[in-house]
Amino acid sequence: MDKELAPEVISRNRHRNLLIGVGIVAALLLAIGWMRTALKTSVEASKIRTATAETGPVENSITASGEVIPAYEQVYTSPIRASIRRVLLTPGTAVKPGQAILDLDKSLTEIEREKLNDQLALKRNGIDQLRMKLNKSLYDAEVNDQIKLLNINRLRADLEGAKRLHKVGGNTTEDVTRADNALRVAELEKKQLENDLAYNRQSMSASLRETTLQAQIEEKNLKELTHKLNQANIVADRPGVLTWVNENIGTSVNEGEMLAKLADLASFRVEGSCSDVYADQVKIGLPVAVKVNETSLRGLITQVKPAVKNGIVQFVVQLDNSHHTSLRPNMKVDVFVITDRVTRAVRVANGPAFKGKRKQFVYVLPKGTPVAQRREIETGLSNFDYVEVKQGLRVGEQVILTDLSQYEHLEEITIDPKPL
Repeated sequence: MDKELAPEVISRNRHRNLLIGVGIVAALLLAIGWMRTALKTSVEASKIRTATAETGPVENSITASGEVIPAYEQVYTSPIRASIRRVLLTPGTAVKPGQAILDLDKSLTEIEREKLNDQLALKRNGIDQLRMKLNKSLYDAEVNDQIKLLNINRLRADLEGAKRLHKVGGNTTEDVTRADNALRVAELEKKQLENDLAYNRQSMSASLRETTLQAQIEEKNLKELTHKLNQANIVADRPGVLTWVNENIGTSVNEGEMLAKLADLASFRVEGSCSDVYADQVKIGLPVAVKVNETSLRGLITQVKPAVKNGIVQFVVQLDNSHHTSLRPNMKVDVFVITDRVTRAVRVANGPAFKGKRKQFVYVLPKGTPVAQRREIETGLSNFDYVEVKQGLRVGEQVILTDLSQYEHLEEITIDPKPL
């Protein structure tokens, strides 16, 4: 026969069972809350960014970096060996044509010019002396030739007289032979003198021509030095802005050493650089988009540097609007080299949702409903601004650009409205 339990035991068991039940219910509530958090299917509207699919051109581009530089920058170098006497203008100064930039001490070169001038005067004096000497020598030779001719005429007459006397028995055959030989000797001497005279004429003319050429060389050296002295007046020949000046007064500068740089800040170009991975794609003539702050400027690649340095390819961009007010020298800009283009495509603004894959999932937000639906799309060309969507989207549909990869296992996501 069972023994009846005491009321205290029954009460204690009842309280224990109640506490266990409350604990189980609390654990279930906590588990449900955790599951709801883990399997959350909604996103606040304030945390997402959307874009509408539209029709328009899409360009495929290579991202590069660039630097704005003046369209031209003239370099002034020292044409002579001199020293800097005065700096008349400082960097950043706007310069007009004819305005002096630097004053050089040209005294050493001026002394050298005077020396060359004296050497040229000596050469010219030597030419005059040589010409007088040549004229005297030619005159003496011509007089001797005339004397020889007169002597020959006399000997010819003597020979005729000897022959006449020989006919009448007035002299011997030896006398005729002697007179004939004397005439022949005189005639040979005259030929020799004429040959010497012709040689002297040619030799003297060659000597005069050589001395004249030496004088002409000295004259050209003097003209060259005079031209360098005129160039040593460092004067701007076009308008611009000084970007650099050698301001070390008293410093000696050698011929060809840089003194100043003058840039035209009215027009600019861009020097771009990108990884050599794209070396085979970067070509002369390709269109380029340059991002200057919020402005996009267009241009063309006009030069690709042949050398690759440290894995970098460098190129030069000629801008269509090289006078744009946003351009500043040495400004860093983003450069997009356009390698392909589709004139009419379904496009969406680029954003974190696009991972660069050809096929991927995005969330589309239908009109009039707060539920975003997952959809697979196929992308095409892309650039900094837009992504081409070949399949999976229609014009006018809204696409969430925010990265929702943590919800990619869900077919739908609820977009919670913004709190009031």
